[in-house]
Amino acid sequence: MDHFTLGASGVRLSRIVLGGHEYLPDGRSRAFNEDLRLAVTPGHLFPSFGGPLRRSVLERAYALGIDSFDVTMDSEKEALGRNLRELPPPGAAVVQTRPEGMVYGYDPGNRRMVAPGQLREEVLRILALMGRECIDILNLGILKDAIEQDRAFPAKLAQAVRALQREGLIRCAAADSFSGAATYLALLETGAFASLNLNFNLADDGALERLIPAAQAMGVRVVVREVFMKGELFRIAAAAGIDDRAAVARAAIRWTLAQPGVDGLIVGAGTPEQLSASVDAAARPELSDADQALLRTLLAHPRLQQARERNRLAFAQPIGNA
Repeated sequence: MDHFTLGASGVRLSRIVLGGHEYLPDGRSRAFNEDLRLAVTPGHLFPSFGGPLRRSVLERAYALGIDSFDVTMDSEKEALGRNLRELPPPGAAVVQTRPEGMVYGYDPGNRRMVAPGQLREEVLRILALMGRECIDILNLGILKDAIEQDRAFPAKLAQAVRALQREGLIRCAAADSFSGAATYLALLETGAFASLNLNFNLADDGALERLIPAAQAMGVRVVVREVFMKGELFRIAAAAGIDDRAAVARAAIRWTLAQPGVDGLIVGAGTPEQLSASVDAAARPELSDADQALLRTLLAHPRLQQARERNRLAFAQPIGNA
């Protein structure tokens, strides 16, 4: 498994990062699709996370050389911390996680993130929940209204990040957003972020135009997610007459990792076999003739074309005046 380093932080990520989602029988992620309010409530733990099936996925990750993990809500955080103690990895594990209830639209304007002491208190709470001494990568996702309401927001957030690093509570931070390139760039320009996380796939590739080249120029690593568009890619494939889900998954992963400036990919896996299939596709990054034919069919489908146009427009939206 290839690895890459996040700037001066010394944090090394495996090219494939295992996401923390667990899944319902219909394939939707647990907790978020059970009770969204509780899923993002600090301290609420859904039952049976980190059970035998998840531990088998974790064991397969170790065998495949994956040592980097991304967890979101508290149920995933607690489960990963417990599982890493129950099933210690061959080497050091790298953990990325986020503050609960502070990111994206869960806290309007993301005010709590820059309120004095609140981000530090949340980091301490997460460390206690996971049984760890330090968060390797603190993923900080904001929406553009945080900056529209306060032009000094990026500088304030950068100050909080650097304070956490000086105290040894985090090793580095990742910039995240669902508000397009301008919001990401406002964060990256502070110099406080070693990586960025973003949705990126066949229908959501707007980052290739400005954001990814800018990140490369700044020495910021790019880690992407949602390669299957939360399952919509498979539904579009079926509508286009493609029933081989494994072939669709392989082509999508290979296309994603072939894009210039994409360093790593966060993947979800409900079973060890699913994880192995994703890693196998990533290990053979060249697009075969069959992959390219499949991609042409997908990209020609009106549903994917419409989604791509819509996402590109949204990604290019500027930050409004304060």
